[in-house]
Amino acid sequence: MSNESLANLLREERKFAPPAELAANANVTAEAYEQAEADRLGFWAEQARRLTWATEPTETLDWSNPPFAKWFADGKLNVAYNCVDRHVEAGNGDRVAIHFEGEPGDSRAITYAELKDEVSRAANALTELGVSKGDRVAVYLPMIPEAAVAMLACARIGATHSVVFGGFSADAIATRIQDADAKVVITADGGYRRGKPSALKPAVDDAVSRIKSVEHVLVVRRTGQDTAWTEGRDVWWHEITARQSAEHTPEAFEAEQPLFILYTSGTTGKPKGILHTSGGYLTQAAYTHHAVFDLKPETDVYWCTADVGWVTGHSYIVYGPLANGATQVMYEGTPDTPHQGRFWEIVQKYGVTILYTAPTAIRTFMKWGTTSPPSSTCRPCASSVRSVSRSTPRRGCGTASTSAPTSARSWTPGGRPRPAP
Repeated sequence: MSNESLANLLREERKFAPPAELAANANVTAEAYEQAEADRLGFWAEQARRLTWATEPTETLDWSNPPFAKWFADGKLNVAYNCVDRHVEAGNGDRVAIHFEGEPGDSRAITYAELKDEVSRAANALTELGVSKGDRVAVYLPMIPEAAVAMLACARIGATHSVVFGGFSADAIATRIQDADAKVVITADGGYRRGKPSALKPAVDDAVSRIKSVEHVLVVRRTGQDTAWTEGRDVWWHEITARQSAEHTPEAFEAEQPLFILYTSGTTGKPKGILHTSGGYLTQAAYTHHAVFDLKPETDVYWCTADVGWVTGHSYIVYGPLANGATQVMYEGTPDTPHQGRFWEIVQKYGVTILYTAPTAIRTFMKWGTTSPPSSTCRPCASSVRSVSRSTPRRGCGTASTSAPTSARSWTPGGRPRPAP
C-alpha cells in the first residue's frame, strides 16, 4: 500500500451527529468549551468542587515555578474517601461498584459498602507491615479487584503506589521497584490468561532478590498454584487482611500529596517515572470520566477494557469511575477466551451501557466478523485516541462512537515527571 493510500486512511472529514436523545441529556454541552476558554482556572476550580474536600482550596493553580504546576495546593482531601466512603455516606452503599468477571467464568459483585470494608482492611494491613505516608508500594497484579483495592488502600494512608503491568518481565519490574524505592510489593500467585494459570510471583521473586528496599511481598491467592515462599518476607493477602478491622479513618492529605508513580514503557530508553499528585489528578480524572463518557451512575453500567497497569486503567478503571460512583465491569482475561464472542457475552450479562476499548480491539472484532455482534445495551462506545480505520462502523453498540482522552493535557490538572532523587 502506498504512503498516499495510508495517509488517506488517516484522513477523516465526515461528521457523525450523536443521537438526539443522547445529546439532549448529555452531562456536558458545548457551553463547557466556552466556559473553559473564558476562564480556564475558574473552570477547573468548579470541577474541583465536584470532589469532597476536608479543606477547600482557595488557590486553583500555583505556576510560580514553571514547568512545575501545583493545583489546589492549599486544599486537603483523601482520594480513597472520595472514591468509596462518600458514596456509602450518601446512601449508595448497596450500589455495585465492581462486577468482576474472571477468565474461567468465576464472578463477584462488590458493592461500595463492601469495597469500603476491603479497602479499610487492606489499609490496616499495610499499616501493620510498616507502610505509612510517603512510602512507595509496587503493585504487580492481574486484572482482579484486589488491584483496585491495593491502589485505594495506598491512597487512603498516603502511600504512593507504582503499578507495574502484569505482563512485564522480572528486569522491568526490578527497574521500576528500584527507582521508586518501594518498601512493599503486592502481587499474586498468578492470574488466568488464555485458559490457563499464568504465574506472577516468580518474576517478583527474581526482581526483589536484587533490591534491598523491599521488606515484604504481599501475595494474593488467585490461581492456587504452587508458589515459592520466603519466610519473614512473604505474606498472604487473605491472611493478613482477614485479621484487620473494617474500620479505618482516612486522613486528609495536601492536594499535592503524591498519589502514584507510573513509568513509561521504556521502549526508547530507561523507563521514566511520572508522578501524579492527589487533588489535581482526581479532579481531572473524575471530570473527564463524567464528561466524555456521559456517565449516569444511577443507571449506567460502565466497562473499560484496559489494564490498570497503564494510565488509562488508573484514570478510567479506578479513580475516575469510582470517584463518580459508577457501577463498572472488571474482566481478567482476553477477548477470545474461550471464544471470540466473550466480550459481547460480558456486555449482555451485566447490561453494559458504556463501553470503552481500544482501536486495536475494534479492528480485531471487525476481522472476526459476525462471531462478535454489537450489543443493543450499549449507549456510547468510546475508543482511545489512536486512529480507527475509516471502515470501522460508526454506530457500534447502538450509538455513534466517540473518543476519550487517555491522559491529561498539559493545561489540565495532571501528572508531571518525577524529580530525580
